[in-house]
Amino acid sequence: MEQKVCLRIWLHFYHSSEIDWCEDNYRHSEHVVESFNTMSSFIFFIISPIMLYLLHPYAKERSLAIHLVWVMMIFVGLFSAYFHMTLSFVGQMLDELSILWVLAVGYAVWFPRRLFPSFIKDRSTFSKLVLVITVISSVSSFVKPTANAYALNCFGLHLLYTLIIEMKCCTDQKALRLAKLSIALWVLAISCWLSDRFGCSFWQRINFCYLHGFWHILIVIAVAYGSTLIAYLDASYEIPYSLPGLQYWPCDKWAVGLPHIVLKGNPKTEKRC
Repeated sequence: MEQKVCLRIWLHFYHSSEIDWCEDNYRHSEHVVESFNTMSSFIFFIISPIMLYLLHPYAKERSLAIHLVWVMMIFVGLFSAYFHMTLSFVGQMLDELSILWVLAVGYAVWFPRRLFPSFIKDRSTFSKLVLVITVISSVSSFVKPTANAYALNCFGLHLLYTLIIEMKCCTDQKALRLAKLSIALWVLAISCWLSDRFGCSFWQRINFCYLHGFWHILIVIAVAYGSTLIAYLDASYEIPYSLPGLQYWPCDKWAVGLPHIVLKGNPKTEKRC
């Protein structure tokens, strides 16, 4: 009797989310609902520490709060793995809310000051406004959980739009190349997400139900490219004396790699608003 009760609780907990991705459930393990989607989430644990290390010289000079972006990305990977392992409502909300807070931190530390609303005078006030909006959004996300992913992608579109506006004034060829790669990766990633969500029947017919897992891999690389580009533009505006430049890790001469910022000028490390 106790085993039956535990089994019912376990089944209810594991499938309490309304979302079920295209990958076959329990195909490789009786304890993991979506194996490939779960394993692909671990890419966040690989890329995030590397980006924390690569961006540290810039963050040390600009603001250590910038590290929160990639610290939060580690939590995105953790909650994403938990969600796909269980397809639970709790996992879904943790996954989506962690993404929301990554976007919020990005807005707070990087949104260009010249684009602030007229009633905002400094970044501290803007950050408080972002905090209030994020808290309200976090609470309201429980009203219609199935709409959260679409709302998050809308925030991403706005960031992409802001980035395109900023790049119109940029003449640095390395930055322009990085912008094109960032947009291409984001488009490819969102295409995988949409195709898995709405074209599942086709992918099941050809026995290839792994596009959401590829979304995980592509989006974390797109964030690495896009956030570095935004950080480079921010450094050019906020700490121009540092003479920021772009390089790729592990080798700047390679066609592919993880972008990061190098500061060629003398650091000042002074308090800024």
